[in-house]
Amino acid sequence: MAAAAGVSFKTVSRVVNGEPGVSPDLAARVRAAAEALGYRPNAAATALRRADGRTATLGVLLEDAGNPFFATALRGIEEVARTRGIAVFASSTDLDAGRERDMTRAYVARQVDALITAPTEGDFAHLADAAREGTRVVLIDRPATGLDVDVVLTDNRAGARRAVEHLIAHGHRRIGFVGRDPSIYTSRERFAGYVEALDAAGIALDMTIVRREGATRSAAAQQIENLLDQGEPPTALFTGQDLITMTAAGTLQRRGLQDRVALIGFDDFELADLLQPGVTVIAQDPHAIGRLAAERALGEAAATTTSVVPTRLIERGSGEIRA
Repeated sequence: MAAAAGVSFKTVSRVVNGEPGVSPDLAARVRAAAEALGYRPNAAATALRRADGRTATLGVLLEDAGNPFFATALRGIEEVARTRGIAVFASSTDLDAGRERDMTRAYVARQVDALITAPTEGDFAHLADAAREGTRVVLIDRPATGLDVDVVLTDNRAGARRAVEHLIAHGHRRIGFVGRDPSIYTSRERFAGYVEALDAAGIALDMTIVRREGATRSAAAQQIENLLDQGEPPTALFTGQDLITMTAAGTLQRRGLQDRVALIGFDDFELADLLQPGVTVIAQDPHAIGRLAAERALGEAAATTTSVVPTRLIERGSGEIRA
């Protein structure tokens, strides 16, 4: 390529690696020669030559990249990374601690500049190791006990509390809760918000109308059916995740209860406004969470922070049904 451009090897090296000291005319000749020859730089070799050792890559580990929340967060991450010329590698952990540990080590071995992850509950030693070895670590959706790293969260507790307060304001006192396993941070926080709202209104917590194992559609459907079949069923439901909310809406429709049992779900979802009635939700902002996490991961090193992104209540009808 140096011969084709009529310049020295040193000049080619400077242009390819983005170093200063090359006139615009010479740089243009080198780029034209590279294009004509179909030259593509070797990223790994370039990283080895760079003084800072950075590889312009970002690793992302999500619970499920196909889930609408995580897919939207990933889009936000990619938007920030693209403006900085950073390549993004993403993978799903499916809440498998072993897979998360292996993928973290694989990313670190490939010298990613930073790692953004929604950590699985359990031992966080692999993340501590990554941070100690110089990889910038940013957590999204949930924190990790004992790790001094940046964290970007949704205000889960406040959002859940607002949902239940909204139902109480519409006359409901028997409000069922259907959520995910309490071992998950977000599930614990949303249940805590539910309990706080009841307590503030002087309503005793009734565990007979609480279900906390709705990890799949079938499990959620069974639990919702069980609540509705009680001798004194709840007059309203607060569901702690979009998949559970969609299942609840379908169950109420099938049983002809959609205009009698109020429903508010945590997480917005596609077509929620097209159902009859539309589904009232506490909406997160995963796109903002992803962008903020990427900005922290790719920005200048600074004191670690925990950023909390607020939720908002979207009224569509199902949460406004009176008791």
